[in-house]
Amino acid sequence: MRLGASRLSAVARGPALKTYTRGFAHSKTVEHTPVKGNKQDDYFDFTAENYERVATILAKYPANYKQSACIPLLDLAQRQNNNFLPVAAMNKVAEILGANPMRVYEVATFYTMFNRQPVGKYFIQLCGTTPCMACGAGEIKQTITDHLGIKNGETTKDGKFTLLEVECLGACINAPMVQINDDFYEMLTKETTIELLEACAKDQPPPMTKWGSLPMNGQLSCEGPLGKTSLKESWPGIEKFMRKDLEKKVDPASIKEAMHYE
Repeated sequence: MRLGASRLSAVARGPALKTYTRGFAHSKTVEHTPVKGNKQDDYFDFTAENYERVATILAKYPANYKQSACIPLLDLAQRQNNNFLPVAAMNKVAEILGANPMRVYEVATFYTMFNRQPVGKYFIQLCGTTPCMACGAGEIKQTITDHLGIKNGETTKDGKFTLLEVECLGACINAPMVQINDDFYEMLTKETTIELLEACAKDQPPPMTKWGSLPMNGQLSCEGPLGKTSLKESWPGIEKFMRKDLEKKVDPASIKEAMHYE
């Protein structure tokens, strides 16, 4: 008795397995959507203050490699435009860099940090990757949708909040967590999530700790429930291996200003 090629192939593969997939952030908006405020003939230009930042950014690159400044200039344009990067802003960046606009579009559509659709004043990016999901990201997502009355990818009617489930944000040790605009809020529970949303609704988002994030369970950083249990003392003689330019201590609170975010 002979089996056909397709039957042999099926036998070799074994029984079919049911699989599940999750969409990546912004997967539905790869193409350009010409809506109000996001059309080719719209006007965009940097403010005088931001042109000074443009000059500072361009000065970091050799004149013949100024196109390398594409990402920081797109970021600057997005921050000027209420966390939204329209095609007109991409065209302005292309003009400044002397680049073909398509080169800039390629960058803007590759990196999900660029919001090519308008978002709310508080853009909530909810991590849904494995560590956060295992630690309760599903409950946090349900809490947000119930409290704000929106689903994934939607914005509240007052334009205050946008919710988007995204891939790993790199704070796995303090899962579950969300990123709201630039800031990380970690170790969330249903109760602290509601507390966070209500604070933002009053335009009083909780300030970050000196380490640039805020675990909502009272931790300072990612030290764990037992506190710091190792590496409590500095290593003797390590100074000779340190770069001289790192000896000056940096105030974490000044990072945004140093990066021209403020």
